[in-house]
Amino acid sequence: MRPLTDDETKTMFEKLSKYIGENIKHLVDRPDGTYCFRLHNDRVYYISETILKLATNISRGKLVSVGTCFGKFTKTIKFRLHITALDFLAPYAKFKVWVKPGQEQSFLYGNHVLKSGLGRITENTNQYQGVVVYSMADVPLVSWPSPFTYCPLSNQISQHIALPLHILSIIQSNQSTYSPPPSHTVHYPIKSVNI
Repeated sequence: MRPLTDDETKTMFEKLSKYIGENIKHLVDRPDGTYCFRLHNDRVYYISETILKLATNISRGKLVSVGTCFGKFTKTIKFRLHITALDFLAPYAKFKVWVKPGQEQSFLYGNHVLKSGLGRITENTNQYQGVVVYSMADVPLVSWPSPFTYCPLSNQISQHIALPLHILSIIQSNQSTYSPPPSHTVHYPIKSVNI
């Protein structure tokens, strides 16, 4: 395990600031001790310094993981958040979307949040702002492939939309999903066969 370089730290903090803003300092300086981020096999781990000191006795080849995996760096040096970071980011999220109980199941199966399923939204949510989706009982929800979403419309615009099926929160895909662009879609004509 090694500390993150300046470029890696900047890339990771830019991604985290989309969801928690300036509250990143609360992740590092906590009342129960000092925590840090360490890189191991392209994955970023969130770990307390006391456990980090104990983990130095284990060789790099035998170390699988220590702490909580926050995400990973791709080969193009982009940072992708993992589901395990949700428990740490949800309390500090600046912008939130609450979904109605009827929309929860749909969101958990990977569908976007529609206007008809929106319970409420944080005031002054900007366009393309990263949001964390909650149930009406204030439980952060995890959707496949990623628990982190963004709002394609600002809060002021979304209040004036009359269409109940308009998308208000879009799930961000990660590297494990691929949907080809429409130009690469192949349409096969259906031939009718007379019997």
